[in-house]
Amino acid sequence: MGVILALFACVAVTTLAHAQTQEPSTALISSRAVAMNPETGKVYAVETSRNVVSVFDPQTGSRSSVRVGAKPIAIAVNAATDKIYVANSEAGSVSVIDGKDDSVLATVNVGSRPYVVAVNPATNRIYVSNTFSDLITVIDGATNSTTTVKAGSADAIAVDSKLDKVYLLGYEDTNLIVLNRMPSIVGRIPVGIHAWGITLSETTGTLYVTRSGSSELVMVDEVSGLVTTVPSGAIPCAVAVNPVTNMAYVANHGDDTLTVIDGTRRAVIATVKVGLRPQAVAVDPKRNRVYVANTHSDDLTVIDGARNSVLKTLNAGKNPYAIAVDPTSGQLYVASYGEPALVIVDPR
Repeated sequence: MGVILALFACVAVTTLAHAQTQEPSTALISSRAVAMNPETGKVYAVETSRNVVSVFDPQTGSRSSVRVGAKPIAIAVNAATDKIYVANSEAGSVSVIDGKDDSVLATVNVGSRPYVVAVNPATNRIYVSNTFSDLITVIDGATNSTTTVKAGSADAIAVDSKLDKVYLLGYEDTNLIVLNRMPSIVGRIPVGIHAWGITLSETTGTLYVTRSGSSELVMVDEVSGLVTTVPSGAIPCAVAVNPVTNMAYVANHGDDTLTVIDGTRRAVIATVKVGLRPQAVAVDPKRNRVYVANTHSDDLTVIDGARNSVLKTLNAGKNPYAIAVDPTSGQLYVASYGEPALVIVDPR
């Protein structure tokens, strides 16, 4: 039930945007709708309406598409094996794409309505959660065989490849569920109800969890278990961390702001006004830039991480809702609810 409740806050973009000109509709979307392989530079984005994944190769400047299962919603890339995993919501499957020639190698059945897919490149294991299910499917990347563990409904997943731990976030669960490699449940971390966005800094061993219902960010030390709560703006639905500066950035869907938090001091240091209904946030550590996708104003806000000030606003297609950043070139790739589904943005 957590996904449905959270839809109103952070996900049902089509009922929120352009309602004055279009027939209202709702759609389940994912912050994992676009992903990049940092080793090859290729970018993959779901095109849910066409049942394909769009592929952009910056080496050749070419675009192509790969047919997958019905209603693809989320993507995860294993850069170590050059395999791409696509959760197909209506097909109840995960498509495995070979990044060498962008063809489907296998289709793995994972149960009804898969929603989140995440990869541990160190162990070559893939984790899949399903809407309205308390089972997590674990795919062995070497054989595509599966095992399941009853671990509760997970609306988001974070993987620590160094510690070989997986964190499951449920919107209506007051705890983060911790899985080990087996997989089995090895811990529960209290973070409060209505958690929505999650990210992990492996540099500091800190988990960041947004609580959309109480306008807070929860910071968890993986080793000590210390939990710190920091205020954010209204309906915080996404969080990203700069591992170089140890700054955390929270996109606040409800009041069109970005909260900047010092990860060392665990305190808010700035609030930046962005566009209408921010949905996603991404960081370019090399250039110390922060990017916010604003679903209602159809644009990206570009923020200088050194000054916490807005540098510019860029067009980003219709209802942008997920972002990937090329760590080398700084190029931005945005998942849009319109056409094209993959929007390429030059932030310079």
